[in-house]
Amino acid sequence: MALRLVVDREKERRAFVPEEYWVFKAKLAGDVPPEFEADLVKYAGKKLAISNAADAEAAEAAIRGNPFMVGAVTEKERKKSPPPPFITSTLQQTANQRLGYSAKRTMGAAQKLYEGLELGERGTVALITYMRTDSTRIAEEAREAAREYIVETLGQEYYPDKARYFRAKAGAQDAHEAIRPVDVNLTPTDVRALLPKDLFALYKLIWERFVASQMREASFWDTAADITAGPGLFRAKGERLIFPGYLKVYNMEAGDEAKSLPPLAKGQELALREFKKEQKFTLPPPRYSEASLVRELEEKGIGRPSTYAAIISTLIDRDYTRLEDKHFVPSELGETVSDLLSQHFVKIMDVGFTAGMEASLDAVAEGRTDWVALLREFADDFNPTLAKASKDMAKVKAGKETNLTCELCGKPMVIRFGKAGEFLGCSGYPECKNTKEFDRASDGTIIPRERAPEEVASVGTCPQCGKDLVVKKSRTGSRFIACTGWPDCKYTRPFSTGVPCPREGCNGSLVEKSSKRGKVFYACDQYPQCDFAVWDWPIAEHCPECDSKILVRKKTKSGELITCPNRACHYKRSVGKKGDEEE
Repeated sequence: MALRLVVDREKERRAFVPEEYWVFKAKLAGDVPPEFEADLVKYAGKKLAISNAADAEAAEAAIRGNPFMVGAVTEKERKKSPPPPFITSTLQQTANQRLGYSAKRTMGAAQKLYEGLELGERGTVALITYMRTDSTRIAEEAREAAREYIVETLGQEYYPDKARYFRAKAGAQDAHEAIRPVDVNLTPTDVRALLPKDLFALYKLIWERFVASQMREASFWDTAADITAGPGLFRAKGERLIFPGYLKVYNMEAGDEAKSLPPLAKGQELALREFKKEQKFTLPPPRYSEASLVRELEEKGIGRPSTYAAIISTLIDRDYTRLEDKHFVPSELGETVSDLLSQHFVKIMDVGFTAGMEASLDAVAEGRTDWVALLREFADDFNPTLAKASKDMAKVKAGKETNLTCELCGKPMVIRFGKAGEFLGCSGYPECKNTKEFDRASDGTIIPRERAPEEVASVGTCPQCGKDLVVKKSRTGSRFIACTGWPDCKYTRPFSTGVPCPREGCNGSLVEKSSKRGKVFYACDQYPQCDFAVWDWPIAEHCPECDSKILVRKKTKSGELITCPNRACHYKRSVGKKGDEEE
Protein backbone atom coordinates (compact mmCIF):
# COMPACT_ATOMS: atom_id res chain seq x y z
CA MET A 1 0.00 0.00 0.00
CA ALA A 2 2.91 2.35 0.71
CA LEU A 3 4.12 1.66 -2.84
CA ARG A 4 0.77 2.74 -4.24
CA LEU A 5 0.96 6.00 -2.27
CA VAL A 6 4.40 6.73 -3.74
CA VAL A 7 3.35 5.79 -7.29
CA ASP A 8 0.08 7.75 -7.13
CA ARG A 9 1.95 10.82 -5.93
CA GLU A 10 4.37 10.53 -8.84
CA LYS A 11 1.48 10.30 -11.30
CA GLU A 12 -0.05 13.42 -9.75
CA ARG A 13 3.23 15.22 -10.32
CA ARG A 14 3.39 14.17 -13.98
CA ALA A 15 -0.19 15.26 -14.63
CA PHE A 16 0.33 18.57 -12.85
CA VAL A 17 0.13 21.72 -14.99
CA PRO A 18 1.94 24.68 -13.39
CA GLU A 19 0.15 28.02 -13.26
CA GLU A 20 1.87 31.39 -13.30
CA TYR A 21 1.39 33.87 -10.47
CA TRP A 22 3.17 36.98 -9.19
CA VAL A 23 4.10 38.05 -5.66
CA PHE A 24 4.91 41.58 -4.51
CA LYS A 25 6.91 42.68 -1.49
CA ALA A 26 7.65 46.12 -0.13
CA LYS A 27 10.57 46.78 2.21
CA LEU A 28 9.45 49.55 4.52
CA ALA A 29 10.84 51.67 7.35
CA GLY A 30 9.03 53.37 10.22
CA ASP A 31 10.24 56.05 12.59
CA VAL A 32 12.56 53.60 14.39
CA PRO A 33 14.29 50.36 13.34
CA PRO A 34 14.01 47.65 12.24
CA GLU A 35 13.08 47.81 8.58
CA PHE A 36 10.56 45.12 7.60
CA GLU A 37 8.84 43.50 4.65
CA ALA A 38 5.13 43.57 3.83
CA ASP A 39 3.35 41.31 1.32
CA LEU A 40 0.71 42.47 -1.15
CA VAL A 41 -2.47 40.56 -0.23
CA LYS A 42 -5.17 42.50 -2.08
CA TYR A 43 -5.23 44.57 -5.25
CA ALA A 44 -8.11 46.83 -6.28
CA GLY A 45 -10.17 45.45 -3.40
CA LYS A 46 -9.81 41.79 -4.43
CA LYS A 47 -7.58 38.95 -3.29
CA LEU A 48 -4.29 39.11 -5.16
CA ALA A 49 -4.49 37.04 -8.37
CA ILE A 50 -2.06 38.38 -10.98
CA SER A 51 -1.02 35.75 -13.50
CA ASN A 52 0.99 37.48 -16.25
CA ALA A 53 3.82 39.97 -16.67
CA ALA A 54 1.68 42.70 -18.24
CA ASP A 55 -0.74 42.80 -15.30
CA ALA A 56 2.21 42.68 -12.89
CA GLU A 57 3.80 45.72 -14.55
CA ALA A 58 0.49 47.57 -14.44
CA ALA A 59 0.00 46.76 -10.74
CA GLU A 60 3.49 47.97 -9.87
CA ALA A 61 2.93 51.22 -11.78
CA ALA A 62 -0.40 51.78 -9.99
CA ILE A 63 1.12 51.21 -6.55
CA ARG A 64 4.43 53.06 -6.90
CA GLY A 65 4.31 56.77 -6.18
CA ASN A 66 1.55 56.40 -3.58
CA PRO A 67 2.29 56.88 0.11
CA PHE A 68 2.47 53.72 2.21
CA MET A 69 0.07 54.37 5.08
CA VAL A 70 -0.48 52.20 8.15
CA GLY A 71 -4.11 51.14 8.55
CA ALA A 72 -5.33 48.69 11.19
CA VAL A 73 -2.79 47.40 13.68
CA THR A 74 -3.67 44.37 15.80
CA GLU A 75 -1.62 43.05 18.68
CA LYS A 76 -2.31 40.02 20.84
CA GLU A 77 -0.56 37.48 22.97
CA ARG A 78 -0.27 33.95 21.60
CA LYS A 79 0.65 30.83 23.51
CA LYS A 80 2.25 27.77 21.94
CA SER A 81 1.91 24.48 23.77
CA PRO A 82 4.66 21.83 23.75
CA PRO A 83 4.30 18.71 21.60
CA PRO A 84 3.60 15.36 23.28
CA PRO A 85 6.43 12.90 24.00
CA PHE A 86 7.48 10.75 21.09
CA ILE A 87 5.61 7.73 19.79
CA THR A 88 7.21 5.52 17.13
CA SER A 89 5.89 7.43 14.13
CA THR A 90 6.73 10.91 15.44
CA LEU A 91 10.21 9.75 16.49
CA GLN A 92 10.88 8.44 12.98
CA GLN A 93 9.54 11.63 11.39
CA THR A 94 11.49 14.01 13.63
CA ALA A 95 14.73 12.01 13.45
CA ASN A 96 14.46 12.08 9.67
CA GLN A 97 13.77 15.83 9.55
CA ARG A 98 16.32 16.95 12.15
CA LEU A 99 19.03 14.30 12.05
CA GLY A 100 18.62 12.93 8.53
CA TYR A 101 18.15 9.39 9.88
CA SER A 102 16.20 6.80 7.92
CA ALA A 103 13.39 5.00 9.74
CA LYS A 104 15.55 1.86 9.83
CA ARG A 105 18.51 3.72 11.31
CA THR A 106 16.31 5.43 13.88
CA MET A 107 14.80 2.16 15.07
CA GLY A 108 18.19 0.46 15.16
CA ALA A 109 19.64 3.23 17.33
CA ALA A 110 16.55 3.30 19.55
CA GLN A 111 16.82 -0.49 20.02
CA LYS A 112 20.35 -0.08 21.38
CA LEU A 113 19.29 2.74 23.71
CA TYR A 114 16.44 0.55 24.96
CA GLU A 115 18.51 -2.61 25.45
CA GLY A 116 21.17 -0.77 27.42
CA LEU A 117 24.70 0.52 26.91
CA GLU A 118 27.89 0.57 28.96
CA LEU A 119 28.15 3.97 30.67
CA GLY A 120 31.43 3.86 32.54
CA GLU A 121 31.05 3.60 36.31
CA ARG A 122 27.27 3.33 35.96
CA GLY A 123 27.62 -0.04 34.25
CA THR A 124 25.12 -1.16 31.61
CA VAL A 125 22.18 1.25 31.58
CA ALA A 126 18.91 1.21 29.62
CA LEU A 127 18.43 4.77 28.45
CA ILE A 128 14.91 4.86 26.98
CA THR A 129 11.59 3.06 27.32
CA TYR A 130 10.24 0.68 24.65
CA MET A 131 10.41 2.31 21.23
CA ARG A 132 7.49 0.59 19.43
CA THR A 133 4.41 2.34 20.74
CA ASP A 134 1.57 4.59 19.60
CA SER A 135 0.59 5.80 23.08
CA THR A 136 1.49 9.22 24.51
CA ARG A 137 0.84 8.02 28.07
CA ILE A 138 3.68 8.34 30.60
CA ALA A 139 3.97 6.80 34.04
CA GLU A 140 3.15 9.03 37.02
CA GLU A 141 6.59 8.51 38.57
CA ALA A 142 8.17 9.70 35.29
CA ARG A 143 5.88 12.76 35.27
CA GLU A 144 6.86 13.57 38.85
CA ALA A 145 10.56 13.11 38.08
CA ALA A 146 10.21 15.52 35.14
CA ARG A 147 8.47 18.08 37.38
CA GLU A 148 11.26 17.91 39.96
CA TYR A 149 13.94 18.25 37.28
CA ILE A 150 12.25 21.25 35.62
CA VAL A 151 11.62 23.10 38.89
CA GLU A 152 15.08 22.46 40.29
CA THR A 153 17.12 23.22 37.17
CA LEU A 154 15.01 25.79 35.29
CA GLY A 155 12.72 27.28 37.94
CA GLN A 156 9.10 27.03 39.04
CA GLU A 157 7.99 29.41 36.29
CA TYR A 158 8.84 26.80 33.65
CA TYR A 159 6.40 24.24 35.04
CA PRO A 160 2.68 24.59 34.18
CA ASP A 161 -0.01 25.18 36.79
CA LYS A 162 -1.33 21.68 36.11
CA ALA A 163 0.51 18.55 35.03
CA ARG A 164 0.26 17.84 31.30
CA TYR A 165 -1.66 14.87 29.91
CA PHE A 166 -1.93 14.09 26.21
CA ARG A 167 -4.84 12.37 24.51
CA ALA A 168 -3.94 9.32 22.45
CA LYS A 169 -5.22 9.08 18.88
CA ALA A 170 -8.18 6.83 18.14
CA GLY A 171 -7.24 3.17 17.88
CA ALA A 172 -3.92 3.60 19.73
CA GLN A 173 -2.75 0.56 21.66
CA ASP A 174 -1.88 1.53 25.22
CA ALA A 175 0.30 -1.43 26.21
CA HIS A 176 3.47 0.68 26.32
CA GLU A 177 4.25 4.21 27.43
CA ALA A 178 5.43 6.95 25.14
CA ILE A 179 9.13 6.92 24.26
CA ARG A 180 10.95 8.72 27.04
CA PRO A 181 14.25 8.60 28.96
CA VAL A 182 14.24 5.98 31.71
CA ASP A 183 15.91 8.49 34.05
CA VAL A 184 15.29 12.15 33.24
CA ASN A 185 18.21 13.11 35.49
CA LEU A 186 20.60 11.35 33.10
CA THR A 187 20.94 14.35 30.81
CA PRO A 188 22.48 14.42 27.33
CA THR A 189 25.45 16.27 28.81
CA ASP A 190 26.06 13.35 31.18
CA VAL A 191 26.28 10.79 28.37
CA ARG A 192 27.81 12.80 25.52
CA ALA A 193 31.30 11.36 25.97
CA LEU A 194 30.01 7.82 26.57
CA LEU A 195 27.78 7.27 23.53
CA PRO A 196 28.51 6.96 19.81
CA LYS A 197 27.56 10.09 17.90
CA ASP A 198 24.36 8.72 16.33
CA LEU A 199 23.07 7.23 19.59
CA PHE A 200 23.82 10.42 21.48
CA ALA A 201 21.95 12.55 18.93
CA LEU A 202 18.86 10.34 19.18
CA TYR A 203 18.96 10.20 22.99
CA LYS A 204 19.28 13.98 23.13
CA LEU A 205 16.25 14.32 20.84
CA ILE A 206 14.14 11.95 22.97
CA TRP A 207 15.25 13.53 26.25
CA GLU A 208 14.55 17.09 25.11
CA ARG A 209 11.15 16.19 23.67
CA PHE A 210 10.08 14.45 26.89
CA VAL A 211 11.21 17.27 29.19
CA ALA A 212 9.61 19.88 26.89
CA SER A 213 6.32 17.96 26.89
CA GLN A 214 6.01 18.59 30.64
CA MET A 215 6.91 22.30 30.58
CA ARG A 216 4.91 25.53 30.42
CA GLU A 217 3.85 26.83 27.02
CA ALA A 218 5.83 29.51 25.19
CA SER A 219 4.34 33.00 24.91
CA PHE A 220 4.62 35.35 21.94
CA TRP A 221 3.43 38.86 21.23
CA ASP A 222 2.01 38.88 17.69
CA THR A 223 1.64 42.06 15.65
CA ALA A 224 -0.16 42.41 12.31
CA ALA A 225 -0.39 45.64 10.33
CA ASP A 226 -2.41 46.46 7.19
CA ILE A 227 -0.66 49.00 4.96
CA THR A 228 -2.30 50.73 2.00
CA ALA A 229 -0.58 52.13 -1.09
CA GLY A 230 -2.98 53.26 -3.81
CA PRO A 231 -4.99 50.20 -4.96
CA GLY A 232 -2.71 47.85 -3.02
CA LEU A 233 -3.22 46.44 0.45
CA PHE A 234 -0.06 45.07 2.06
CA ARG A 235 0.19 43.06 5.28
CA ALA A 236 3.14 42.77 7.63
CA LYS A 237 3.37 40.30 10.50
CA GLY A 238 5.80 40.09 13.35
CA GLU A 239 6.26 38.18 16.56
CA ARG A 240 8.25 38.75 19.72
CA LEU A 241 9.07 36.03 22.21
CA ILE A 242 7.76 36.97 25.65
CA PHE A 243 8.50 33.79 27.58
CA PRO A 244 10.37 30.78 26.10
CA GLY A 245 8.64 28.09 28.16
CA TYR A 246 9.37 24.68 26.65
CA LEU A 247 11.48 26.31 23.92
CA LYS A 248 14.14 26.64 26.59
CA VAL A 249 15.06 23.01 25.92
CA TYR A 250 13.40 22.16 22.59
CA ASN A 251 13.06 23.89 19.23
CA MET A 252 14.82 27.12 20.18
CA GLU A 253 14.68 28.45 16.60
CA ALA A 254 10.97 29.25 17.04
CA GLY A 255 11.67 32.57 18.78
CA ASP A 256 13.23 34.55 15.95
CA GLU A 257 13.81 38.19 16.73
CA ALA A 258 14.22 38.97 13.03
CA LYS A 259 10.44 38.72 12.67
CA SER A 260 9.72 41.63 14.99
CA LEU A 261 8.08 44.85 13.74
CA PRO A 262 8.86 48.40 14.89
CA PRO A 263 6.15 50.35 16.77
CA LEU A 264 3.42 51.24 14.24
CA ALA A 265 0.38 53.51 14.60
CA LYS A 266 -2.71 53.93 12.44
CA GLY A 267 -2.26 56.77 9.94
CA GLN A 268 1.55 56.62 10.10
CA GLU A 269 3.36 57.06 6.78
CA LEU A 270 6.17 54.63 6.04
CA ALA A 271 9.22 55.07 3.84
CA LEU A 272 9.55 52.70 0.87
CA ARG A 273 13.06 51.27 0.78
CA GLU A 274 12.57 48.63 -1.92
CA PHE A 275 9.74 47.30 -4.07
CA LYS A 276 10.05 43.77 -5.45
CA LYS A 277 7.86 41.70 -7.75
CA GLU A 278 8.60 38.11 -8.65
CA GLN A 279 7.18 35.66 -11.15
CA LYS A 280 6.40 32.24 -9.71
CA PHE A 281 4.68 29.05 -10.72
CA THR A 282 2.57 26.68 -8.69
CA LEU A 283 4.43 23.51 -7.74
CA PRO A 284 3.29 19.89 -8.02
CA PRO A 285 2.57 17.98 -4.81
CA PRO A 286 5.92 17.10 -3.22
CA ARG A 287 7.30 13.59 -3.32
CA TYR A 288 7.24 11.71 -0.05
CA SER A 289 10.23 11.87 2.24
CA GLU A 290 10.62 9.16 4.86
CA ALA A 291 9.08 11.51 7.43
CA SER A 292 6.06 12.46 5.32
CA LEU A 293 5.49 8.86 4.19
CA VAL A 294 5.44 7.64 7.79
CA ARG A 295 3.01 10.45 8.64
CA GLU A 296 0.76 9.46 5.71
CA LEU A 297 0.84 5.78 6.72
CA GLU A 298 -0.11 6.74 10.26
CA GLU A 299 -2.91 9.09 9.20
CA LYS A 300 -4.42 6.49 6.85
CA GLY A 301 -4.11 3.70 9.42
CA ILE A 302 -1.73 1.65 7.30
CA GLY A 303 0.56 -0.56 9.37
CA ARG A 304 1.62 -0.29 12.99
CA PRO A 305 4.53 1.49 14.72
CA SER A 306 6.56 -1.71 14.55
CA THR A 307 6.14 -2.02 10.75
CA TYR A 308 6.90 1.47 9.41
CA ALA A 309 10.67 0.92 9.14
CA ALA A 310 10.18 -2.50 7.53
CA ILE A 311 7.72 -1.08 4.99
CA ILE A 312 10.18 1.62 3.92
CA SER A 313 13.09 -0.84 3.75
CA THR A 314 11.04 -3.12 1.49
CA LEU A 315 10.34 -0.28 -0.95
CA ILE A 316 14.08 0.34 -1.32
CA ASP A 317 15.50 -3.18 -1.01
CA ARG A 318 13.22 -4.56 -3.74
CA ASP A 319 14.07 -1.63 -6.04
CA TYR A 320 10.45 -0.46 -6.09
CA THR A 321 11.69 3.05 -5.28
CA ARG A 322 14.91 4.99 -4.98
CA LEU A 323 15.78 8.02 -2.88
CA GLU A 324 16.61 11.25 -4.71
CA ASP A 325 17.43 14.21 -2.48
CA LYS A 326 15.92 12.18 0.40
CA HIS A 327 12.58 11.77 -1.41
CA PHE A 328 11.01 8.60 -2.83
CA VAL A 329 10.90 8.21 -6.61
CA PRO A 330 9.21 5.04 -7.88
CA SER A 331 11.20 2.88 -10.28
CA GLU A 332 9.68 1.48 -13.44
CA LEU A 333 9.45 -1.86 -11.63
CA GLY A 334 7.64 -0.21 -8.72
CA GLU A 335 5.14 1.49 -11.02
CA THR A 336 4.53 -1.72 -12.94
CA VAL A 337 3.99 -3.77 -9.76
CA SER A 338 1.68 -1.12 -8.28
CA ASP A 339 -0.38 -0.82 -11.48
CA LEU A 340 -0.76 -4.58 -11.87
CA LEU A 341 -1.75 -5.08 -8.24
CA SER A 342 -4.21 -2.17 -8.39
CA GLN A 343 -5.74 -3.60 -11.55
CA HIS A 344 -6.14 -7.19 -10.31
CA PHE A 345 -6.53 -6.72 -6.54
CA VAL A 346 -8.86 -3.72 -6.41
CA LYS A 347 -10.16 -4.30 -2.90
CA ILE A 348 -6.83 -5.06 -1.22
CA MET A 349 -5.08 -2.13 -2.92
CA ASP A 350 -7.74 0.29 -1.74
CA VAL A 351 -6.20 2.59 0.87
CA GLY A 352 -9.12 2.07 3.23
CA PHE A 353 -8.80 -1.74 3.18
CA THR A 354 -5.62 -1.90 5.26
CA ALA A 355 -6.97 0.46 7.90
CA GLY A 356 -10.19 -1.56 8.04
CA MET A 357 -8.25 -4.80 8.43
CA GLU A 358 -6.19 -3.29 11.26
CA ALA A 359 -9.41 -2.34 13.02
CA SER A 360 -10.81 -5.84 12.51
CA LEU A 361 -7.66 -7.42 13.96
CA ASP A 362 -7.95 -5.10 16.97
CA ALA A 363 -11.52 -6.31 17.41
CA VAL A 364 -10.27 -9.91 17.35
CA ALA A 365 -7.62 -9.10 19.97
CA GLU A 366 -10.29 -7.52 22.19
CA GLY A 367 -12.66 -10.48 21.79
CA ARG A 368 -15.31 -8.55 19.84
CA THR A 369 -14.86 -10.50 16.58
CA ASP A 370 -14.38 -14.19 15.83
CA TRP A 371 -11.05 -14.67 14.05
CA VAL A 372 -12.21 -17.72 12.11
CA ALA A 373 -15.15 -15.81 10.66
CA LEU A 374 -12.84 -12.90 9.78
CA LEU A 375 -10.38 -15.13 7.93
CA ARG A 376 -13.17 -17.01 6.14
CA GLU A 377 -14.69 -13.74 4.92
CA PHE A 378 -11.29 -12.60 3.67
CA ALA A 379 -10.46 -15.92 1.98
CA ASP A 380 -13.83 -16.14 0.22
CA ASP A 381 -13.01 -12.91 -1.60
CA PHE A 382 -9.23 -13.22 -1.92
CA ASN A 383 -8.80 -16.77 -3.20
CA PRO A 384 -10.90 -16.35 -6.40
CA THR A 385 -9.22 -12.99 -7.03
CA LEU A 386 -5.77 -14.57 -6.69
CA ALA A 387 -6.67 -17.43 -9.03
CA LYS A 388 -7.95 -15.02 -11.68
CA ALA A 389 -4.88 -12.77 -11.33
CA SER A 390 -2.46 -15.68 -11.69
CA LYS A 391 -4.07 -16.43 -15.04
CA ASP A 392 -4.65 -12.90 -16.39
CA MET A 393 -1.85 -10.78 -14.90
CA ALA A 394 0.84 -9.78 -17.38
CA LYS A 395 4.33 -11.14 -16.76
CA VAL A 396 6.71 -8.44 -15.55
CA LYS A 397 9.80 -10.36 -16.67
CA ALA A 398 8.80 -9.94 -20.33
CA GLY A 399 9.39 -6.22 -19.97
CA LYS A 400 7.24 -3.13 -20.21
CA GLU A 401 6.59 -1.81 -23.69
CA THR A 402 7.84 1.62 -24.79
CA ASN A 403 7.42 3.68 -27.96
CA LEU A 404 11.14 3.36 -28.75
CA THR A 405 12.58 1.11 -31.44
CA CYS A 406 15.87 -0.76 -31.53
CA GLU A 407 18.36 0.94 -33.84
CA LEU A 408 19.97 -2.43 -34.60
CA CYS A 409 16.99 -4.52 -35.66
CA GLY A 410 13.97 -2.19 -35.64
CA LYS A 411 11.97 -4.13 -33.06
CA PRO A 412 10.34 -2.35 -30.07
CA MET A 413 12.48 -1.63 -27.01
CA VAL A 414 11.08 -2.71 -23.65
CA ILE A 415 11.94 -1.81 -20.07
CA ARG A 416 13.40 -4.82 -18.31
CA PHE A 417 14.29 -5.37 -14.68
CA GLY A 418 17.58 -6.96 -13.72
CA LYS A 419 19.65 -7.41 -10.57
CA ALA A 420 21.40 -4.13 -11.31
CA GLY A 421 18.16 -2.24 -11.85
CA GLU A 422 15.97 -1.31 -14.80
CA PHE A 423 17.25 -0.90 -18.37
CA LEU A 424 16.07 -0.78 -21.98
CA GLY A 425 16.39 -4.05 -23.88
CA CYS A 426 15.38 -5.15 -27.35
CA SER A 427 12.18 -7.22 -27.48
CA GLY A 428 13.98 -9.38 -30.06
CA TYR A 429 16.24 -10.90 -27.39
CA PRO A 430 18.04 -13.35 -27.57
CA GLU A 431 18.52 -12.79 -31.33
CA CYS A 432 19.24 -9.09 -30.67
CA LYS A 433 21.11 -8.27 -27.47
CA ASN A 434 20.92 -4.46 -27.70
CA THR A 435 20.56 -2.80 -24.28
CA LYS A 436 20.66 0.79 -23.06
CA GLU A 437 20.37 2.70 -19.84
CA PHE A 438 17.73 5.41 -19.66
CA ASP A 439 16.44 8.37 -17.69
CA ARG A 440 12.90 9.55 -17.23
CA ALA A 441 11.76 13.15 -17.81
CA SER A 442 9.47 14.91 -15.32
CA ASP A 443 6.45 13.98 -17.47
CA GLY A 444 7.45 10.31 -17.52
CA THR A 445 8.99 10.28 -21.01
CA ILE A 446 11.74 7.66 -21.49
CA ILE A 447 15.07 9.24 -22.53
CA PRO A 448 17.77 6.73 -23.61
CA ARG A 449 21.25 7.58 -22.39
CA GLU A 450 23.90 8.09 -25.01
CA ARG A 451 26.66 5.52 -24.77
CA ALA A 452 29.90 6.92 -23.40
CA PRO A 453 32.80 6.47 -25.82
CA GLU A 454 34.82 3.41 -24.84
CA GLU A 455 38.36 4.09 -23.66
CA VAL A 456 40.95 1.55 -24.82
CA ALA A 457 42.53 0.17 -21.66
CA SER A 458 46.29 -0.26 -21.32
CA VAL A 459 45.90 -4.00 -20.65
CA GLY A 460 46.85 -5.45 -24.01
CA THR A 461 44.69 -7.73 -26.06
CA CYS A 462 42.03 -10.29 -25.24
CA PRO A 463 43.64 -13.61 -24.21
CA GLN A 464 40.80 -15.53 -25.86
CA CYS A 465 40.41 -13.90 -29.27
CA GLY A 466 43.22 -11.35 -29.61
CA LYS A 467 40.97 -8.28 -30.02
CA ASP A 468 41.37 -5.06 -28.03
CA LEU A 469 40.26 -4.86 -24.43
CA VAL A 470 38.34 -1.77 -23.28
CA VAL A 471 37.27 -0.26 -19.98
CA LYS A 472 33.49 -0.33 -19.54
CA LYS A 473 31.06 0.62 -16.80
CA SER A 474 28.46 -1.65 -15.30
CA ARG A 475 24.89 -0.44 -14.79
CA THR A 476 25.67 0.13 -11.12
CA GLY A 477 28.70 2.30 -11.83
CA SER A 478 31.84 0.16 -11.36
CA ARG A 479 34.39 -0.27 -14.14
CA PHE A 480 35.44 -3.59 -15.67
CA ILE A 481 37.58 -4.86 -18.53
CA ALA A 482 35.76 -6.37 -21.54
CA CYS A 483 36.61 -7.61 -25.01
CA THR A 484 35.60 -5.48 -28.00
CA GLY A 485 34.58 -8.72 -29.72
CA TRP A 486 31.40 -8.99 -27.59
CA PRO A 487 28.93 -10.68 -28.01
CA ASP A 488 30.98 -13.26 -29.95
CA CYS A 489 33.68 -13.12 -27.25
CA LYS A 490 32.41 -12.75 -23.70
CA TYR A 491 35.78 -12.30 -21.97
CA THR A 492 35.65 -9.92 -18.98
CA ARG A 493 37.64 -9.31 -15.83
CA PRO A 494 37.37 -6.86 -12.91
CA PHE A 495 39.05 -3.46 -13.05
CA SER A 496 42.14 -3.81 -10.86
CA THR A 497 43.51 -1.06 -8.64
CA GLY A 498 46.94 -2.68 -8.70
CA VAL A 499 46.98 -2.75 -4.91
CA PRO A 500 47.62 -6.14 -3.19
CA CYS A 501 45.07 -7.22 -0.62
CA PRO A 502 46.45 -6.11 2.78
CA ARG A 503 44.91 -9.00 4.72
CA GLU A 504 47.53 -11.33 6.21
CA GLY A 505 48.00 -14.55 4.20
CA CYS A 506 45.88 -13.39 1.21
CA ASN A 507 47.45 -13.32 -2.26
CA GLY A 508 44.60 -11.42 -3.89
CA SER A 509 44.43 -7.85 -5.16
CA LEU A 510 41.82 -5.12 -4.76
CA VAL A 511 39.40 -4.62 -7.67
CA GLU A 512 36.59 -2.16 -8.34
CA LYS A 513 33.03 -3.28 -7.58
CA SER A 514 29.69 -1.64 -6.90
CA SER A 515 26.72 -2.39 -4.70
CA LYS A 516 23.25 -2.96 -6.15
CA ARG A 517 22.41 0.61 -5.11
CA GLY A 518 25.25 1.97 -7.24
CA LYS A 519 27.93 2.77 -4.66
CA VAL A 520 31.45 1.93 -5.86
CA PHE A 521 33.83 0.14 -3.48
CA TYR A 522 37.09 -1.82 -3.67
CA ALA A 523 37.25 -5.47 -2.62
CA CYS A 524 39.58 -8.45 -2.74
CA ASP A 525 39.27 -10.49 -5.94
CA GLN A 526 39.48 -13.69 -3.85
CA TYR A 527 35.97 -13.21 -2.42
CA PRO A 528 34.32 -15.17 -0.78
CA GLN A 529 37.55 -16.67 0.58
CA CYS A 530 38.61 -13.11 1.54
CA ASP A 531 36.02 -10.43 2.31
CA PHE A 532 38.34 -7.43 2.71
CA ALA A 533 36.84 -4.23 1.25
CA VAL A 534 37.15 -0.43 1.52
CA TRP A 535 34.87 2.32 0.20
CA ASP A 536 37.67 4.62 -1.06
CA TRP A 537 40.38 4.23 -3.71
CA PRO A 538 43.25 2.23 -2.15
CA ILE A 539 46.93 3.23 -2.24
CA ALA A 540 49.73 0.71 -1.79
CA GLU A 541 51.44 2.52 1.06
CA HIS A 542 51.90 1.61 4.73
CA CYS A 543 50.33 3.93 7.27
CA PRO A 544 53.12 5.78 9.17
CA GLU A 545 51.08 5.72 12.40
CA CYS A 546 49.64 2.18 12.59
CA ASP A 547 50.11 -1.27 11.06
CA SER A 548 47.73 -0.75 8.10
CA LYS A 549 49.33 -1.93 4.85
CA ILE A 550 47.29 0.48 2.69
CA LEU A 551 45.99 4.04 2.73
CA VAL A 552 42.93 5.35 0.88
CA ARG A 553 42.14 8.45 -1.13
CA LYS A 554 39.02 9.99 0.45
CA LYS A 555 36.79 12.80 -0.80
CA THR A 556 35.64 15.18 1.95
CA LYS A 557 33.80 18.52 2.05
CA SER A 558 37.14 20.29 2.50
CA GLY A 559 38.78 18.47 -0.42
CA GLU A 560 40.57 15.16 -1.11
CA LEU A 561 42.71 13.58 1.57
CA ILE A 562 44.91 10.53 1.99
CA THR A 563 43.74 8.75 5.13
CA CYS A 564 44.15 5.48 6.97
CA PRO A 565 41.23 3.03 6.58
CA ASN A 566 41.74 1.87 10.18
CA ARG A 567 39.01 3.66 12.14
CA ALA A 568 41.10 3.68 15.30
CA CYS A 569 43.89 5.55 13.45
CA HIS A 570 43.51 9.25 12.66
CA TYR A 571 46.34 9.64 10.14
CA LYS A 572 45.59 11.93 7.20
CA ARG A 573 47.38 14.25 4.78
CA SER A 574 46.46 16.37 1.80
CA VAL A 575 46.63 14.87 -1.70
CA GLY A 576 49.83 15.29 -3.69
CA LYS A 577 52.60 14.56 -1.21
CA LYS A 578 53.44 11.05 -2.47
CA GLY A 579 52.12 8.60 -5.05
CA ASP A 580 48.55 9.73 -4.46
CA GLU A 581 47.13 9.80 -7.96
CA GLU A 582 44.21 7.48 -8.71
CA GLU A 583 44.76 5.35 -11.76
